[in-house]
Amino acid sequence: MAQIHGLAAHAAGAELLPYHYDPGNLGAQEVEIAITHCGICYSDLHLISNDWGISQYPFIPGHEVIGTVASVGSGVRRLEVGQRVGLGWQSNSCGVCEWCTQGMENLCAESEATCVRRNGGYAASVRANARFVIPIPEALKSENTAPLLCAGITVYNPLRTHGVNPSSRVGVVGIGGLGHLAIQFAHAFGAEVTAFSSSAGKEEEVSTLGAQHFVNTRETKALKDVTGRLDFILTTVNADQDWNTYVQALRPMGTLCFVGVPPSPVTVPAFPLIGGGRSISGNPTGSPHRLREMLDVAARHGVKASTELFPMAKANEAIEKVKKGKVRYRAVLAN
Repeated sequence: MAQIHGLAAHAAGAELLPYHYDPGNLGAQEVEIAITHCGICYSDLHLISNDWGISQYPFIPGHEVIGTVASVGSGVRRLEVGQRVGLGWQSNSCGVCEWCTQGMENLCAESEATCVRRNGGYAASVRANARFVIPIPEALKSENTAPLLCAGITVYNPLRTHGVNPSSRVGVVGIGGLGHLAIQFAHAFGAEVTAFSSSAGKEEEVSTLGAQHFVNTRETKALKDVTGRLDFILTTVNADQDWNTYVQALRPMGTLCFVGVPPSPVTVPAFPLIGGGRSISGNPTGSPHRLREMLDVAARHGVKASTELFPMAKANEAIEKVKKGKVRYRAVLAN
């Protein structure tokens, strides 16, 4: 059995070093992907540093994978060797629980993440259950599509789950790796989009992405002007905010949805929620069905990640640039 070579973290916060492992025999329902591209997600940085307390070393990070099918297990029917495919955060699920049988495998209690307690995509190849290996539409360029497999589905899934449509007024908080994709998808759904950012210089850019309005979050008056205006607000930031301001920006029955993780507990007064039937929610990644749907939407509407490409061998350099916030908006490694 050929070994798989990649770049692994050997201790919390350490730089990545060459590493190889024996993947064993290919399972009947497994696919091995020869990796051409892998995005760098901020979740990879958290895993490398063990910020979530779930990392086991050594391990190869990476879960925004695009490549070609190198081999398929004996039970795999719908994928062929040589086919261009993608793999996101999730690599397997139990397949039989109430969530899996409803097509919501991302909610499975036995979900297996691509690079948690297993080796991921900063490598020559990776393996996963075939159900989570998604064909890539021909119209999509691999470099700009790899980040859709985590960042993209993270914002697409809540927009779809909460029924965003041409009548919706949507706010996107934070215009970074997730936010710039959320604007594009909300625009593709026909929604009126308001972008919230502390960077005044992004106003022109969000307009080209599809936002009709821009709110500088450093300006109190600008925030007050959107009170009661929005049906759905998606917050992508990993920083503390005055969350009550965003609750107040919601129309009755509106929802504030978290996909970014602020460091402090989220606190808001209950009365605006009760009085207006407003709600607060969160959202994980999406199911394989939603991933396929998202990629189809991206292909038809021209949604793509703004990326900076690095050779796989320069993963440590790329990670440092991501840590310093110097990549606009997603770093992608290429073999």
